[in-house]
Amino acid sequence: MEARAAVTETRAIRVEREGGVARVVLNRPPLNVLNLETIRELGLGIQSATGKAGVRLIEIASGLPAAFSSGTEIREHFRESAPALLREFHALIRAVLFAPVPTVALVEGYCLGGGMELAMACDFLVAARDARFGQTEIRVGAFPPAASVLLPKLIPEKRALEMILTGKTITGEEAYRLGLVNRLAGGPDGGTLEEAAEKFRKAILDQSPKVVDLARRAVRLGWREALEGALREAERIYLDELLPTEDAEEGLRAFLGKRLPKWKGR
Repeated sequence: MEARAAVTETRAIRVEREGGVARVVLNRPPLNVLNLETIRELGLGIQSATGKAGVRLIEIASGLPAAFSSGTEIREHFRESAPALLREFHALIRAVLFAPVPTVALVEGYCLGGGMELAMACDFLVAARDARFGQTEIRVGAFPPAASVLLPKLIPEKRALEMILTGKTITGEEAYRLGLVNRLAGGPDGGTLEEAAEKFRKAILDQSPKVVDLARRAVRLGWREALEGALREAERIYLDELLPTEDAEEGLRAFLGKRLPKWKGR
């Protein structure tokens, strides 16, 4: 998709518009780490995209081939800053989950931690065959609240538990087989990510926008309330029960110190 007009541009985010498609592009080298400022900019980008008349589809993509996003900023996960980070990040997740038009994540490279949660919040996911998906928070003494709610709804629960409890990463091809990914670049859906995205984009835009809206609402009857409640409880567990533990602090310090953590246990 070639941009005909830039709707919004900040230091890390730009929003492009072509016809009925708005694309929010994350561009924070080298790996699109989501710090608090970038999360807020992403939220404004989504707001800008959804606020434009005639937008029928929102795409979230990376301007960097190495990563869609390698996750949220590890230095902002300590007790002092984590509550603000989590509140802003979950506001972003909600903005994507409950966007007024369909959303598509276009993923190549690393898609880890909060980056994977952001991609999962989209209605659809188009990925490169060699993309790398993972919820690796457990390795630093944490867990992913949004993924804990979303991932078991998208893939078999046992596979979701394995990813969340071990930090295992999977390729785009495996994510496609599990049903996490709708279209896979490098396969029958297109040779490049953009080709696969274009085919999928056209399949949605060829339909009646009114009927797409009604069908999307019908599929999710009762879903919003249940998901909102589960996300609030997962956030509470993270803030009230995880953050006070010694292991939560130890995991972060070990990661930043490039050493193995020494877990305290129960």
